[in-house]
Amino acid sequence: MITLHGSCARFGLPSASQFVTKAEVLLKMAGVAYTHVDGDFKRAPKGKIPFIETDGKLLGDTEFIRRHLETRHGVDFDAGLSPAERAVATAFAALCDEHLYWAVVHARWMNSANFDRGPRQFFNGVPAPMRPFVVAMVRRNVRQNLRGHGLGRHDPGEIEALARRDIDAISAFLADKPYLMGAEPCSGDASVWPCVVSVLSPHFTSPMRDYAEGKPNLVAYSARGMARWFPELVRAGG
Repeated sequence: MITLHGSCARFGLPSASQFVTKAEVLLKMAGVAYTHVDGDFKRAPKGKIPFIETDGKLLGDTEFIRRHLETRHGVDFDAGLSPAERAVATAFAALCDEHLYWAVVHARWMNSANFDRGPRQFFNGVPAPMRPFVVAMVRRNVRQNLRGHGLGRHDPGEIEALARRDIDAISAFLADKPYLMGAEPCSGDASVWPCVVSVLSPHFTSPMRDYAEGKPNLVAYSARGMARWFPELVRAGG
Protein backbone atom coordinates (compact mmCIF):
# COMPACT_ATOMS: atom_id res chain seq x y z
CA MET A 1 0.00 0.00 0.00
CA ILE A 2 1.15 3.52 -0.75
CA THR A 3 1.62 5.95 2.13
CA LEU A 4 1.07 9.61 1.28
CA HIS A 5 3.12 11.90 3.49
CA GLY A 6 1.70 15.41 3.70
CA SER A 7 -0.33 17.72 5.89
CA CYS A 8 -3.79 16.32 6.59
CA ALA A 9 -7.09 18.21 6.57
CA ARG A 10 -6.93 21.77 7.90
CA PHE A 11 -8.91 24.99 7.52
CA GLY A 12 -11.83 23.13 5.94
CA LEU A 13 -9.54 21.93 3.13
CA PRO A 14 -8.34 18.38 2.40
CA SER A 15 -4.87 19.69 3.24
CA ALA A 16 -3.26 23.02 4.02
CA SER A 17 -1.06 22.29 1.00
CA GLN A 18 -2.49 22.54 -2.50
CA PHE A 19 0.12 20.03 -3.66
CA VAL A 20 -0.72 17.46 -1.00
CA THR A 21 -4.33 17.69 -2.18
CA LYS A 22 -3.12 17.29 -5.77
CA ALA A 23 -1.27 14.10 -4.83
CA GLU A 24 -4.29 12.75 -2.99
CA VAL A 25 -6.63 13.49 -5.91
CA LEU A 26 -4.21 11.66 -8.23
CA LEU A 27 -4.25 8.65 -5.90
CA LYS A 28 -8.04 8.70 -5.76
CA MET A 29 -8.31 9.03 -9.52
CA ALA A 30 -5.88 6.13 -9.93
CA GLY A 31 -8.00 3.96 -7.63
CA VAL A 32 -4.99 2.66 -5.68
CA ALA A 33 -5.03 1.89 -1.98
CA TYR A 34 -3.20 4.41 0.20
CA THR A 35 -2.98 5.86 3.67
CA HIS A 36 -2.42 9.55 4.43
CA VAL A 37 -0.22 10.69 7.31
CA ASP A 38 1.20 14.04 8.34
CA GLY A 39 4.53 14.35 6.56
CA ASP A 40 7.90 14.63 8.27
CA PHE A 41 10.02 17.10 6.32
CA LYS A 42 13.17 15.40 7.63
CA ARG A 43 12.23 12.29 5.61
CA ALA A 44 11.18 14.14 2.48
CA PRO A 45 13.49 13.15 -0.39
CA LYS A 46 13.27 16.62 -1.94
CA GLY A 47 12.90 18.53 1.31
CA LYS A 48 9.21 19.26 0.83
CA ILE A 49 5.78 17.65 0.97
CA PRO A 50 4.06 15.73 -0.40
CA PHE A 51 5.98 12.55 -0.93
CA ILE A 52 4.92 8.93 -1.09
CA GLU A 53 6.36 5.77 0.36
CA THR A 54 5.95 2.81 -1.96
CA ASP A 55 7.82 -0.41 -2.63
CA GLY A 56 10.23 0.51 0.14
CA LYS A 57 11.19 3.79 -1.52
CA LEU A 58 10.41 7.46 -0.97
CA LEU A 59 9.27 9.50 -3.97
CA GLY A 60 8.79 13.26 -3.89
CA ASP A 61 7.09 15.87 -6.13
CA THR A 62 3.57 15.48 -7.45
CA GLU A 63 4.66 15.18 -11.08
CA PHE A 64 6.90 12.23 -10.26
CA ILE A 65 4.14 10.75 -8.11
CA ARG A 66 1.89 11.01 -11.16
CA ARG A 67 4.54 9.37 -13.34
CA HIS A 68 4.85 6.52 -10.82
CA LEU A 69 1.11 5.92 -10.90
CA GLU A 70 1.16 5.90 -14.68
CA THR A 71 4.12 3.53 -15.06
CA ARG A 72 3.78 1.30 -12.00
CA HIS A 73 -0.02 1.05 -11.94
CA GLY A 74 -0.84 1.55 -15.62
CA VAL A 75 -3.01 4.62 -15.09
CA ASP A 76 -3.84 6.99 -17.96
CA PHE A 77 -5.28 10.08 -16.33
CA ASP A 78 -6.07 11.58 -19.73
CA ALA A 79 -7.65 8.57 -21.41
CA GLY A 80 -9.87 9.63 -24.28
CA LEU A 81 -8.25 13.04 -24.74
CA SER A 82 -6.60 14.03 -27.98
CA PRO A 83 -2.95 15.22 -27.97
CA ALA A 84 -4.19 18.81 -28.24
CA GLU A 85 -6.60 18.33 -25.31
CA ARG A 86 -3.82 16.78 -23.23
CA ALA A 87 -1.71 19.84 -23.98
CA VAL A 88 -4.47 22.18 -22.81
CA ALA A 89 -4.86 20.19 -19.58
CA THR A 90 -1.11 20.44 -19.03
CA ALA A 91 -1.17 24.20 -19.62
CA PHE A 92 -3.97 24.80 -17.09
CA ALA A 93 -2.18 22.60 -14.57
CA ALA A 94 0.94 24.74 -14.96
CA LEU A 95 -1.10 27.93 -14.58
CA CYS A 96 -2.37 26.68 -11.21
CA ASP A 97 0.79 24.96 -9.98
CA GLU A 98 3.27 27.65 -11.00
CA HIS A 99 1.37 30.94 -10.91
CA LEU A 100 -2.00 31.13 -9.16
CA TYR A 101 -0.59 28.98 -6.35
CA TRP A 102 1.86 31.74 -5.45
CA ALA A 103 -0.95 34.29 -5.23
CA VAL A 104 -2.60 32.01 -2.66
CA VAL A 105 0.69 31.73 -0.75
CA HIS A 106 1.00 35.51 -0.72
CA ALA A 107 -2.56 35.94 0.54
CA ARG A 108 -2.04 33.48 3.39
CA TRP A 109 1.49 34.28 4.50
CA MET A 110 1.96 37.98 3.82
CA ASN A 111 -1.46 39.15 5.00
CA SER A 112 -1.15 39.30 8.79
CA ALA A 113 -4.80 38.49 9.51
CA ASN A 114 -4.75 35.45 7.24
CA PHE A 115 -1.39 34.37 8.65
CA ASP A 116 -2.85 34.42 12.16
CA ARG A 117 -5.90 32.42 11.00
CA GLY A 118 -3.82 29.77 9.28
CA PRO A 119 -0.07 29.37 8.91
CA ARG A 120 0.73 30.55 12.42
CA GLN A 121 -0.88 27.34 13.68
CA PHE A 122 1.88 25.33 12.02
CA PHE A 123 4.23 26.55 14.74
CA ASN A 124 2.17 25.57 17.78
CA GLY A 125 4.55 22.69 18.50
CA VAL A 126 7.59 24.96 18.71
CA PRO A 127 8.60 25.79 22.31
CA ALA A 128 7.10 29.13 23.26
CA PRO A 129 10.40 30.98 23.89
CA MET A 130 11.67 30.06 20.42
CA ARG A 131 8.40 30.39 18.55
CA PRO A 132 8.58 34.11 17.57
CA PHE A 133 12.06 33.62 16.12
CA VAL A 134 11.09 30.50 14.17
CA VAL A 135 7.93 32.16 12.87
CA ALA A 136 9.89 35.22 11.73
CA MET A 137 12.54 33.07 10.05
CA VAL A 138 10.09 30.87 8.13
CA ARG A 139 7.93 33.80 7.12
CA ARG A 140 11.04 35.57 5.85
CA ASN A 141 11.94 32.47 3.81
CA VAL A 142 8.44 32.43 2.29
CA ARG A 143 8.80 36.10 1.39
CA GLN A 144 12.15 35.36 -0.28
CA ASN A 145 10.62 32.44 -2.19
CA LEU A 146 7.82 34.69 -3.42
CA ARG A 147 10.36 37.24 -4.55
CA GLY A 148 12.48 34.57 -6.20
CA HIS A 149 9.45 33.35 -8.12
CA GLY A 150 8.77 36.91 -9.25
CA LEU A 151 5.23 37.35 -7.99
CA GLY A 152 6.49 38.69 -4.68
CA ARG A 153 8.11 41.64 -6.45
CA HIS A 154 4.66 43.11 -7.13
CA ASP A 155 2.46 45.06 -4.76
CA PRO A 156 -0.72 43.38 -3.44
CA GLY A 157 -2.98 45.12 -5.95
CA GLU A 158 -0.85 43.92 -8.86
CA ILE A 159 -0.82 40.38 -7.49
CA GLU A 160 -4.60 40.44 -7.19
CA ALA A 161 -4.89 41.64 -10.80
CA LEU A 162 -2.74 38.75 -12.01
CA ALA A 163 -4.76 36.29 -9.91
CA ARG A 164 -8.01 37.60 -11.39
CA ARG A 165 -6.65 36.98 -14.89
CA ASP A 166 -5.90 33.36 -13.97
CA ILE A 167 -9.34 32.96 -12.38
CA ASP A 168 -10.98 34.39 -15.50
CA ALA A 169 -9.09 31.93 -17.69
CA ILE A 170 -10.11 28.91 -15.63
CA SER A 171 -13.73 30.01 -15.41
CA ALA A 172 -13.97 30.80 -19.12
CA PHE A 173 -12.50 27.47 -20.19
CA LEU A 174 -14.45 25.41 -17.66
CA ALA A 175 -17.68 27.06 -18.84
CA ASP A 176 -20.55 24.66 -18.05
CA LYS A 177 -18.47 21.47 -18.13
CA PRO A 178 -18.44 19.35 -14.95
CA TYR A 179 -14.64 19.07 -15.09
CA LEU A 180 -11.83 20.81 -16.90
CA MET A 181 -11.95 18.80 -20.12
CA GLY A 182 -15.45 17.38 -19.98
CA ALA A 183 -17.69 14.98 -18.12
CA GLU A 184 -14.91 13.19 -16.22
CA PRO A 185 -11.80 14.45 -14.41
CA CYS A 186 -8.39 14.35 -16.06
CA SER A 187 -4.84 15.07 -14.95
CA GLY A 188 -5.47 18.81 -15.21
CA ASP A 189 -8.20 18.63 -12.59
CA ALA A 190 -5.70 17.22 -10.10
CA SER A 191 -3.97 20.62 -10.23
CA VAL A 192 -6.81 22.96 -11.07
CA TRP A 193 -9.36 21.72 -8.54
CA PRO A 194 -7.08 21.95 -5.46
CA CYS A 195 -6.09 25.45 -6.54
CA VAL A 196 -9.68 26.59 -7.02
CA VAL A 197 -10.66 25.13 -3.65
CA SER A 198 -7.73 26.94 -2.01
CA VAL A 199 -8.69 30.25 -3.58
CA LEU A 200 -12.31 29.83 -2.46
CA SER A 201 -11.50 28.69 1.09
CA PRO A 202 -13.82 30.65 3.42
CA HIS A 203 -11.20 30.33 6.17
CA PHE A 204 -9.14 33.09 4.53
CA THR A 205 -10.22 36.49 3.24
CA SER A 206 -8.89 38.25 0.14
CA PRO A 207 -10.13 40.18 -2.89
CA MET A 208 -9.03 37.15 -4.91
CA ARG A 209 -11.48 34.93 -3.02
CA ASP A 210 -14.26 37.50 -3.37
CA TYR A 211 -13.63 37.63 -7.12
CA ALA A 212 -13.68 33.84 -7.50
CA GLU A 213 -16.92 33.64 -5.51
CA GLY A 214 -18.46 35.72 -8.29
CA LYS A 215 -17.87 32.84 -10.72
CA PRO A 216 -20.77 30.41 -10.15
CA ASN A 217 -19.16 27.70 -12.26
CA LEU A 218 -16.02 27.75 -10.10
CA VAL A 219 -18.07 27.56 -6.91
CA ALA A 220 -19.98 24.59 -8.36
CA TYR A 221 -16.75 22.96 -9.56
CA SER A 222 -15.27 23.28 -6.08
CA ALA A 223 -18.33 21.68 -4.48
CA ARG A 224 -18.50 18.94 -7.13
CA GLY A 225 -14.93 17.84 -6.56
CA MET A 226 -15.27 17.98 -2.79
CA ALA A 227 -18.33 15.71 -2.92
CA ARG A 228 -16.55 13.31 -5.26
CA TRP A 229 -13.13 13.07 -3.60
CA PHE A 230 -13.59 14.23 -0.01
CA PRO A 231 -17.22 13.55 0.99
CA GLU A 232 -16.15 13.14 4.62
CA LEU A 233 -15.31 16.86 4.73
CA VAL A 234 -18.70 17.71 3.26
CA ARG A 235 -20.45 15.59 5.91
CA ALA A 236 -18.35 17.26 8.60
CA GLY A 237 -19.42 20.66 7.35
CA GLY A 238 -15.84 21.52 6.43
